[in-house]
Amino acid sequence: MQSRSTLARLQQATTLLQLSGALAWLAWWWSDSPLAALGGFVGMALVHSVVLGVEFVALRLVGGEADELRPTWPEAVRAWLGETLMATRVFSWRQPFRWRQVPDQLEVQALGAGRRGVVFIHGFICNRGFWTPWLQRLRAEGRCFVAVNLEPVFGSIDDYVPIIERAVAQVTDATGLPPILVCHSMGGLAARAWLRAHTSGSRVHHVITIASPHHGTWLARFGFRANSRQMRRDSDWRTAMERETGAADYEKFTCWYSNCDNIVFPASTATLPGARNLLVRGAAHVELAFHERVMSQSLELLAAS
Repeated sequence: MQSRSTLARLQQATTLLQLSGALAWLAWWWSDSPLAALGGFVGMALVHSVVLGVEFVALRLVGGEADELRPTWPEAVRAWLGETLMATRVFSWRQPFRWRQVPDQLEVQALGAGRRGVVFIHGFICNRGFWTPWLQRLRAEGRCFVAVNLEPVFGSIDDYVPIIERAVAQVTDATGLPPILVCHSMGGLAARAWLRAHTSGSRVHHVITIASPHHGTWLARFGFRANSRQMRRDSDWRTAMERETGAADYEKFTCWYSNCDNIVFPASTATLPGARNLLVRGAAHVELAFHERVMSQSLELLAAS
């Protein structure tokens, strides 16, 4: 397991700063107006919910998707509430403070060799703590796995290829079998960049992507870091990757996508030609990764391999 996470330190600082500000407001206003004190505390603690709300409005208004995939307003509201809770767990707890809670598992002597392992690849502004519920399940099952930290956080997606290569080699050496890659969001593009650099398809058994912007995403136009620019719909980097690959290259892919993805939209941008594309209605971007159907069917694929 990687020993450091720059993102964890950054999110620790932002989380503690946000919480300190909210508590200071609560203490300052409590004697004058408990209602104002509580309102300000909740507002400061849940400011990310406002940002999420803007994303869902953009999804609903400019998603540019076919009617059958356009979310209804009730679907969007439910997804917004669910994502508010999920984002708090992931970005204010698991990633900053608990990213090492479940270490990588590569010791297979007591568990028995010959069982396929997994490499977990997170998305933009995330670290390995994102995958904690998945890692807990695999540890209980005695499966080999490695969950990477993709750094530099705002570097080119191509910078992540050596990190993925090292993880794939570790799991393959431990099990004697090519692993399954489980990827969220930008992690799906990082996996494809690794496959492009290491052209032997026999090095991986299957690739599962969850809410990955395979064809770019509308929101990336507002990002100006290297990896953000690569995820734009008109990105030269992404267009070159599409030009070099075809449907036959994606026969080993399962792509989960949602009509309520507030980050990757239009919804069809998270699919690939030739892949097994599976729709989950009503799940938001982070929430989709922990949807019971997504987790259970993905783990069933691992068990059957």
